[in-house]
Amino acid sequence: MTHFRADPSLFINRELSWLEFNSRVLAEAFDERNPLLERLKFLAIFHSNLDEFYMVRVAGLRRQMSARVPSVSNDGLSARQQLDLIDRRVREMTESVQHCLHDILLPALDAHGIRIVSMDDLSATERVGVDAFFDQQVFPVLTPLAVDPGHPFPYISNLSLSLAVELRHPDGTEDRFARVKVPKSLSRWVAVPGRRNHFIPLEAVVSAHLARLFPGMQILGAHAFRITRYSDLEIADTEEPEDLLATIEEQVFQRRFGEVVRLEVQRGMPDALRTLLLDELRESEDPEFEPLSDREVQSGGPLLDLGDLMTLAGIDVPALRDTPFAPAIPPELRDAEPSIFDVVRARDLLVHHPFDSFAATVEQFIAAASKDDRTLAIKMTLYRTSGDGAIVRALVAAAQRGIQVAVLVELQARFEETNNITWARTLESYGVHVAYGLPGLKIHAKTALVVRREADGIRRYVHLGTGNYNGRTARTYTDIGLFTCSEAIGADVSDLFNSLTGFSRQLVYRKLAVAPSGLRDKVRALISREAAHARAGRPARIIAKMNALVDSETILELYEASQAGVQIDLIVRGICCLRPGMPGVSDRIRVTSIVGRFLEHSRLWYFANDDEPEYWISSADWMPRNFDRRVEAATPIEDVALHPRLRALLDTCLTDNQQAWELQADGGYAKRHISGESARSTHRLLMLESWGQAKSGQGARGTRPRASEEPGIAASAGSTHG
Repeated sequence: MTHFRADPSLFINRELSWLEFNSRVLAEAFDERNPLLERLKFLAIFHSNLDEFYMVRVAGLRRQMSARVPSVSNDGLSARQQLDLIDRRVREMTESVQHCLHDILLPALDAHGIRIVSMDDLSATERVGVDAFFDQQVFPVLTPLAVDPGHPFPYISNLSLSLAVELRHPDGTEDRFARVKVPKSLSRWVAVPGRRNHFIPLEAVVSAHLARLFPGMQILGAHAFRITRYSDLEIADTEEPEDLLATIEEQVFQRRFGEVVRLEVQRGMPDALRTLLLDELRESEDPEFEPLSDREVQSGGPLLDLGDLMTLAGIDVPALRDTPFAPAIPPELRDAEPSIFDVVRARDLLVHHPFDSFAATVEQFIAAASKDDRTLAIKMTLYRTSGDGAIVRALVAAAQRGIQVAVLVELQARFEETNNITWARTLESYGVHVAYGLPGLKIHAKTALVVRREADGIRRYVHLGTGNYNGRTARTYTDIGLFTCSEAIGADVSDLFNSLTGFSRQLVYRKLAVAPSGLRDKVRALISREAAHARAGRPARIIAKMNALVDSETILELYEASQAGVQIDLIVRGICCLRPGMPGVSDRIRVTSIVGRFLEHSRLWYFANDDEPEYWISSADWMPRNFDRRVEAATPIEDVALHPRLRALLDTCLTDNQQAWELQADGGYAKRHISGESARSTHRLLMLESWGQAKSGQGARGTRPRASEEPGIAASAGSTHG
């Protein structure tokens, strides 16, 4: 395989691949099959995704340039080359966004009575109402900041919307500049008095009343702008766990002062004002960082910060939104008796969220344990969770009842650090044992362990999943979970928790594949075994579903398996650096991406293994960070009675002709349309039956909770990690 490593043409650039993922999200906003408000929602998701991309990935490339780091990406590009290509692609997509919003979505919404209006559109009576709103609600919050020799250019917070105001002294001798921050504490969309679903952007309201902020001055103009700052954390690998909490608190505070990596300006901003902003930002930055250039300035449309469109997308107009969906309760758990522990003791249980109720399965598992006199201990890993959710409440209740509760909290979950610190301290205050992880590693495994004293002795019940213990995201993210009381898996999970909370350094596990000690080797061994089967003429096939495929070593292993004769199907939602369809290298590899109503998040692997198939679920994508810098857990699904469900799920994704995109050898994606066949939409089929086993037109399996138990599901195609 050595000859592959030196050839950058074998790899697709990571950053450009991510942009293509976000382009697929944008395509959902254009797709007329989606209801109008859902299309608006996808536009908001696209914008929020792009914000995070600049805060982390683009910022990282700029730091490489500042540090004169000579390294290149797997595809042979320098940091500067990548930034140039990113800029070109983002500008193309920005034009598409403006066209989608202003030429398609807003006119279509207007036809349904939903409108974004300007101050000029208001009647005299309506203007009086907006004036009163400004005086009472907005004016007291505003702080105009002058820029002159006595007032230095102010600090601009990350992703905040501001007005650059041009002023002139009444005597006409001097022009002035001031900044007015549009307050985040108020709604971005101001309701027009007396008009249902008509809104004025808050910045337009502020702009129309600038004379109240600058009495006696002539207002020459006001234009919106927005900056993006570097926002990743920098935790040294040498930090000790006991110092990690304070270190992260400090890093979160310092993050607000990260260098500026992007300036967005409202279309129509005068060149002189744009230049002034750019110059002032350059002067305010640390000189050790790469200075801002015209490449970092992006011209938006009349509206900036389109992520706020998510609020408008939530307007209660059922005809313009997806039909509400309530998850099913798995048939094994429909009855009050037996308990979930009785069910799992009899047989392993698989669940697939959001199509199977998270409340009736995972949350019930922890809640039942917290109330059970036979429960001795509950242990969990928590990466992203809702601190006021059912799981946290159950853990608190268990600790108060005297049950030993231990929680591994990952404080470095990106952009959730503050929330995690807050509720972790809350857990500690109620007697929960809280640990914060290992030096240099993120705890990304999704594991829960319940230890019970039963008539025949101590028994361990385990949940292993692909997604976070978060009741909110469980309504929008597709994830798989396994409940089992397997002695071997239970012992493995106990060993894993001991390694996370104590000084144990478990390297070998009975059933689980755990990163960073053994997951990479396990994946390599599974791929190599299929290649060996193919060379020997035995049945060989790989189907792997994940969020991202980046790891170059794994990609080379897949190329080698393809050359050996293995048919490989990869279902990769987001980044994929593998280049399919290269003659003699990857011509047996097909890559599919599913983007739609729900965020594809489950990690599921199938290996044919000479007609003795193996199925695995995992918390890990196939990325260097997952293999080498995180604690991850992958588990085999050993109950063969469960295998048809998993295969049906994979086949549902592979035969999709509505939501599926196929990766091309050049790195682009083509929407899959199969003529002459009936429509097959992955998410529609899974809403009928959790694994895609129901035929179109059949009702859903099991029963569904009341609406009060689990609200209707809102779509999501964001890039949230975890």
